[in-house]
Amino acid sequence: MPDGAVQQGLPVIDLADRGGGADLHRVAAEIRAACTGPGFFYIRNHGVPEAVIAAAVAASRRFFLLPEAVKVETRANLVHRGWHRAGGAVMEGATKPDLKEFFSIGLDLPEDHPLVLAGEKLRGPNQWPAAVPELRPAMEAYFAAIGACGARLLRAVAISLDLPAGFFDPFYGLPLQRTQAIFYPPQPADDTEGFGVAPHTDFGCITLLWQDDSGGLEVRERQSGAWIPAPPLPGTLVVNVGDLLGRWSNNRFASTPHRVVNRSGHERMSIATFYDPDFAAPIDPRALGAAQPAYEPTTCGDHILGRFAQAFAYRKSA
Repeated sequence: MPDGAVQQGLPVIDLADRGGGADLHRVAAEIRAACTGPGFFYIRNHGVPEAVIAAAVAASRRFFLLPEAVKVETRANLVHRGWHRAGGAVMEGATKPDLKEFFSIGLDLPEDHPLVLAGEKLRGPNQWPAAVPELRPAMEAYFAAIGACGARLLRAVAISLDLPAGFFDPFYGLPLQRTQAIFYPPQPADDTEGFGVAPHTDFGCITLLWQDDSGGLEVRERQSGAWIPAPPLPGTLVVNVGDLLGRWSNNRFASTPHRVVNRSGHERMSIATFYDPDFAAPIDPRALGAAQPAYEPTTCGDHILGRFAQAFAYRKSA
């Protein structure tokens, strides 16, 4: 598939570096077109090894198939790490919980790290199930590889916003990257109201998604409002803009609603990474050149915490 090719209305962008700076500017131009168009795109030659993906998927699947009494030993804590049970997430505007469960990890900081000691929220160590010892090395390898991909991709995003390539680098010293393996049970054929994930926009800066071959991801086309499929393409990841980058860019790159409906008749798995800046990173549209900002300044952490409080039952109960 050639550079800039389109699959189901969504561009496929090749991140391959063939030498020289031209590739970065080519990718940036294609990202600009995608982010001002459908808001979603695929990337290939992304640098995340297939073996790393396969190991993370296999270990995660083994975890999800454990009895609930075992999974609950690593239930989600207030730093958003661990197992999130089915029914624990309700998207804004939805009337029913999502039909999914997921296991979430972040930047692994020990209890004696200065940020943890200072009480910075969403900071701390990950949780790992003793019953699946291979989950930790598999997910840590994926976390590192997808984070490197996110950093590389943001350099092109910066150029696409008419910024220096390294603009975002200082804001990602200790990023609030969240990587979560997600398990969707099959939905009954007559279920016309339930969603694996209800229509929503992502909370953060950019999302990088691996999905299995089940299908089910759908994106709302901006002009018509129709839902178009974003089917799995071998060797690719799906990327989309989140609300935080929409806010930061003063809606130059706005987030796009999307949903998941698992019509496959069998379980579905994906691994989503929300590649977000440091907790204290200032999010101010004026820093990206907005003369008339549509949003007040905030921080990455305050924005994410606000969205968590709306969406996740474990935070409400706490």
